[in-house]
Amino acid sequence: MGLRFYVHVFGLSVLLMLGTLWAEAQTVAATVGFPAETARVDVVRDATRARLIVIGFMGGNVSASSRVHREGALTRKLQAKFPLKIEAAIFANRDCQAAFRRVMVLLGAGTDGTLSEAEKARARIVIFGHSWGASETVNLANRLNRIGVPVLLTVQVDSVQKRNQNDEKIPPNVREAVNFYQTEGLLRGRATIVAADPKKTTILGNYESAYRSNPVSCAGYPWYARAFMKRHIQIENDPVVWDRIEAMILAKVV
Repeated sequence: MGLRFYVHVFGLSVLLMLGTLWAEAQTVAATVGFPAETARVDVVRDATRARLIVIGFMGGNVSASSRVHREGALTRKLQAKFPLKIEAAIFANRDCQAAFRRVMVLLGAGTDGTLSEAEKARARIVIFGHSWGASETVNLANRLNRIGVPVLLTVQVDSVQKRNQNDEKIPPNVREAVNFYQTEGLLRGRATIVAADPKKTTILGNYESAYRSNPVSCAGYPWYARAFMKRHIQIENDPVVWDRIEAMILAKVV
């Protein structure tokens, strides 16, 4: 018997094995009440939705593509290091609508743009930002609150309130919130955040940083930022602050 015969037999064996596996999959799927293909798709979707969604916002007029600012660096680091556990994205603070759409898609919103109660309940979201980006952090949390989507954690770094926003009061859909700020510069962040409903939201702390005697390098930042917003960008570039933020986010990873 030649080589062709063995190839033929091997091919038939593979086909029989695949057929058996497919039949078993159909049987299992029928037992739980839905087609095998639907089961496979739902497993993939559930795995995706189980990931921690991390949304970051840049401060000022900074583009999301900037490679200098810590907000973007942390977002890229989280996505690269934990691609199976975290869905991380960074946005300019003017792009809150895009960030909201991204969250909705990741949660499973259909073509009608709505979420089921089960999809809302599965939401695991962290939002953070610096300056205007910190204000936008609370704004996005408020938008999610209006449609009943919970948020695990919000982080504000030297928060500067944007027009028609309130960066002080944390909405009740947020489980935990934390605020980092400094009071030495010409541009100062909000010193205190409060919970709209203390029974639903825990304020982890309002933490002050000081840089007069502990300066932080802001190499790569524009000259005018270093001249007029020195302390405001020092806290943005402070590795101690951002290491704490990273640890808080990673504590939310399943």
